[in-house]
Amino acid sequence: MDLEGLQARQTVLRSLVFALALTATASARAQVSLPPVEVYGPAVCLVCLDWTEHLRENGFKARYHAVEDLAAVKRRWRVPEALAGRFTATVGGYFIEGHVPAEDLKALLKEKPKARGLAVPGQPRGAPGLEKFSPYCERGCTILDNEAGEAVVRRELFDTLLVDRRGKTRIWARH
Repeated sequence: MDLEGLQARQTVLRSLVFALALTATASARAQVSLPPVEVYGPAVCLVCLDWTEHLRENGFKARYHAVEDLAAVKRRWRVPEALAGRFTATVGGYFIEGHVPAEDLKALLKEKPKARGLAVPGQPRGAPGLEKFSPYCERGCTILDNEAGEAVVRRELFDTLLVDRRGKTRIWARH
């Protein structure tokens, strides 16, 4: 290879390294800029803790608070009764009700719609915090369906709902 070709390759490699560095820096800034998530639920709730861990794994600083009067938290944040779940979280001025995926929280915080929050009604199998086997899961997060009697998680399709300021809902994301 001649000197000119070698210099061209070095220029391309430097450009790639620079682009990767910029991408890594932007990614780190995005992770740092995520506001903390406060999760409120009952003292013993393994799926609540699993969901909190899901948030941490996705770059959020999430803290779990065991509360005795969860209804008071839901009233304070005006969570519609029909959407009330096992736990309530708050982030960036929004409530999060149920097993909402971290990617939906990130989209909410990026788009900042005029709304109260997000909700995943029920406990759909395979939603964050409900994808692992838990013998204490209220609605049976796992199904024993193979001949060896091993727990196999079956995923359910579910929607994340956006709750507007009037309490009306629309589909925010489908999973």
